[in-house]
Amino acid sequence: MLRGAPIICALSALLCVTGCKGCGAAPEAPDAGDHAQTSSLTPEQAAKVLAKVGDTTITLGDYVAALEHMDQFDRLRYQSPERRKELLEELVDVELLAEEATAKGYDKDPVAQQELRGVLRDAMLKEARAGAPQASDIAEADARAYYEAHKSDYKDPERRRVSIIVAKDDASAQTALDQAKGSSAQKWGELVRKLSIDSQAKANVPIDLAGDFGMIAPPGDTRGENPRVPAEVRAAAFEIENANDVLGRTVKSGDKVYVVRLTQKTPARERTFAEADRSIRVHIAQDRSKAKEEEAYQALRKQYPIKIDEAALAHIHVDPRAVGSAGAAPPDAGM
Repeated sequence: MLRGAPIICALSALLCVTGCKGCGAAPEAPDAGDHAQTSSLTPEQAAKVLAKVGDTTITLGDYVAALEHMDQFDRLRYQSPERRKELLEELVDVELLAEEATAKGYDKDPVAQQELRGVLRDAMLKEARAGAPQASDIAEADARAYYEAHKSDYKDPERRRVSIIVAKDDASAQTALDQAKGSSAQKWGELVRKLSIDSQAKANVPIDLAGDFGMIAPPGDTRGENPRVPAEVRAAAFEIENANDVLGRTVKSGDKVYVVRLTQKTPARERTFAEADRSIRVHIAQDRSKAKEEEAYQALRKQYPIKIDEAALAHIHVDPRAVGSAGAAPPDAGM
């Protein structure tokens, strides 16, 4: 059943809208369009057999559960008796494949077992998070207290947008700088496409966006780091006074030399509580949800003894250059 399980989960969302008329349900079973959840069915209704695949049965409860896992737009596809029968046929096909996969031992495959453990893990974490508050449940007093305690997080520094010509050496960079001084956005874009050796210099973007390297914050502010902009260039960009000006010198970093143009300045500002309120509530709700998960982990660690063979772990070698190149521990390194 392992390989079929994800497909069943994906299909399992339909019956809350559509029901099982025409699918072989008993006459007394209500139209599933009247039911939004499997809990709406009586035990007798849920146990009603819609199909048998070998020794396995697909019940009305299975069918409704499949529908429940779909979003409302997918469920709308299954309103006619013909489409509901089609869904049942899909469930039968899944069961056929699952039965054959199990017969061939696919369920014993390490990857398949790992995927199953992942499904079970998610189910347990969902149970652990039960009762955790949603963002809308967080009290305003708690959100305000968090804001006051983390006010520095809501002070946004000045941010600048830069456009850059990347040159291979000092001479090439100086040539670019001489031509770029006082240039318009159009002229600058043309110079980028003509002179920059950056891999994105000739990207299919409007000419005034050629050479755009994105936003940066002042040096030292980790929130404004930009992997495309070297530290030396980032610092130099904050020497430029006005938007659309070109730095009056070239900047060397590593084996490349840069010509820098400032295209936009966003002043520093402090977000108010009203502006930060929603993100704070989401953050607090996530923290409380994670706390419940951690409680579950700690309880399980007490319930199930854990022993790690550090010596065996030390013998594992992972080669990042190739998939499937992890070495195993020696035979005598077992637990």
